[in-house]
Amino acid sequence: QVQLVESGGGLVQPGGSLRLSCAASGSIFSVNAMGWYRQAPGKERELVVIITSSGTTNYANSVKGRFTISRDNAKNTVYLQMNSLKPEDTAVYYCDAKVVSIAGRYQDVWGQGTLVTVSS
Repeated sequence: QVQLVESGGGLVQPGGSLRLSCAASGSIFSVNAMGWYRQAPGKERELVVIITSSGTTNYANSVKGRFTISRDNAKNTVYLQMNSLKPEDTAVYYCDAKVVSIAGRYQDVWGQGTLVTVSS
């Protein structure tokens, strides 16, 4: 069983910053790509950014220059530093990880989501 635990969401004023964390735990052999997605009220879930195990990143145009993803492979943890936040960044943010379990199974694992609210 592999789990993702997210933390760091909350309420922030426009222009402010937040840092999200997502840690994978359980019967893990390796963690490949990790990423962040978000879903705003009434909208579909969308990609924010992904990062491969080697560090290659792919950002959504809407967050380029404001958000930064990083990962600690030793801790199976990914971080999302969000700066210059805008009201339109308000959403539930979900962590995703492509994991190979100790049993050799490939799994696409999702976190429970953490709410980010940008409002004055």
